[in-house]
Amino acid sequence: MSQILNKNLFLIKEHIGMFKAANNYDIYDPENGEIILECREDKLNIFTKMFRFTKYKTMTPFHIEIKSPEGKTILTIKRGISIFLSNVIVLDENYEHIGTFKQKFFSIGGKFNVLNAKQEILCTLKGEWKGWNFKFGLENKEFAEVSKKWSGLGKELFTSADNYVLKISDDVPENSTMRKLILSAVMCIDMVLKER
Repeated sequence: MSQILNKNLFLIKEHIGMFKAANNYDIYDPENGEIILECREDKLNIFTKMFRFTKYKTMTPFHIEIKSPEGKTILTIKRGISIFLSNVIVLDENYEHIGTFKQKFFSIGGKFNVLNAKQEILCTLKGEWKGWNFKFGLENKEFAEVSKKWSGLGKELFTSADNYVLKISDDVPENSTMRKLILSAVMCIDMVLKER
């Protein structure tokens, strides 16, 4: 596993464009402003691209690869066509299935169960109905949070509404599958819950 994933703080910035079909992101180290990971959706077919410009865009499949700046794939996040609820799978650097996100029905603010490869619940990702804050937790224990604000960020890094911060608790062990799944889930928040 890449040592980058053992960091506890990440800034995610979405690429902005007028007529873009693909969702692309850069992940920064907020402490020094360097890009440490790149998330790209390079494998879109022509039909998916066309539907991304319609009211059905949240139902379209996606295939995002999280790569090192050198181009090595670290994680892959995939979903097929989604009519009602999203089931998203996560693959590791060897393209092996390590987990799934299952969207919950009728949740206020959005909710996913984060499952390991054996379909056991590791934690739940839950959003607030009134804002852009999401928390990963299980049985009153919080593992991570995603928000639009962090007071330590320089203004030059945090100027757009499409930027957000992932903060992972020290309680999440280094080199754990949960770390990979938490980082991957941030892309699901943006593409499944917020791209409406």
